[in-house]
Amino acid sequence: MSATDHPATDRPLALVTGASSGIGAATARRLAADGFRVVCAARRSDRIEALAAEIDGTAVVCDVTDAEQVTALAAAVGPRLDVLVNNAGLALGQEPVAESGLENWQTMYAVNVLGTAAVTQAVLPALVEATGQIIFLTSTAADAPYEGGAGYCGAKAAERAVAGAMRLELFDTDVRIAEICPGMVRTDEFALNRFAGDTARAAKVYEGVAAPLTAEDVADCVAWVAGRPHHVNIDRLTIRPRAQAAQHKVHRVG
Repeated sequence: MSATDHPATDRPLALVTGASSGIGAATARRLAADGFRVVCAARRSDRIEALAAEIDGTAVVCDVTDAEQVTALAAAVGPRLDVLVNNAGLALGQEPVAESGLENWQTMYAVNVLGTAAVTQAVLPALVEATGQIIFLTSTAADAPYEGGAGYCGAKAAERAVAGAMRLELFDTDVRIAEICPGMVRTDEFALNRFAGDTARAAKVYEGVAAPLTAEDVADCVAWVAGRPHHVNIDRLTIRPRAQAAQHKVHRVG
C-alpha cells in the first residue's frame, strides 16, 4: 500500500528511514502520536510491518543503498511529503586507522552519506510540493574525531555537509533543513552492531553511566523540531545525556 492510498489523507505525511528499531522506531511512534501518517522504511520487513500496524502507518521495505528500492520508496510516498527523517545509519568497528577494515568505512559511507543523499534526492520533489522539512539525524561524532572513530566520524561529518549544503541550495523553496545530533544514546542494537555482536564490548560503552539518552529522548526532539512554526528553522540541535559533558568526557560511577 502506498502512503497516498491511506484513507486519512488529511493528516500530514512523514517518512522515517531506518524505522525498524531504536531511534527510527521511536520517532515513527512519536510522529504518529502527534498526528502524522508515517511511512516506516527499513530493510527488515517483519519489524516495519509490525510497527506500521501498531501506528496505522505504511511499511515500505527499503535498503537506502539500493537505487531501485529507493525509487520504489519515493513512488510509495507519492506526490507530497511533509517531513523526511533521515535516520538510517550505522557505525561499524572502532579500530585505529592503521588497523581499520576499510570495507566497514565503505559500508558506513554508503548508508550514512550516499543512502541519505539518495533518499533525499528521490523524495525532494514531494517535499518541495508540500513545502516540507528534512530532518537529518547525524551525531556528535560529526563534531570532532576521536580515537578509533575516523570512519564513523568522517561519515557523519559528510552527512552534516549534505544537510548544510542543502540548506543553502533550497533557501528559496520553503523547504526547511534541520540537523539533530545525538550524543550517547543507549539502544538495543547500535553498539552491538558496531562491535559485531560482542555483547560485553557493547555493554562497556555505557558502563557506569547512570542515564544515557534513550531512543524516545531523541524522538521527542525530532517531534519538537517538526512541530515548529513554518517560519522557524532549527539549523542544528545537539542532545546529550547529563553525564556526557563532551564527546570525550563522560561521568561514570564505579
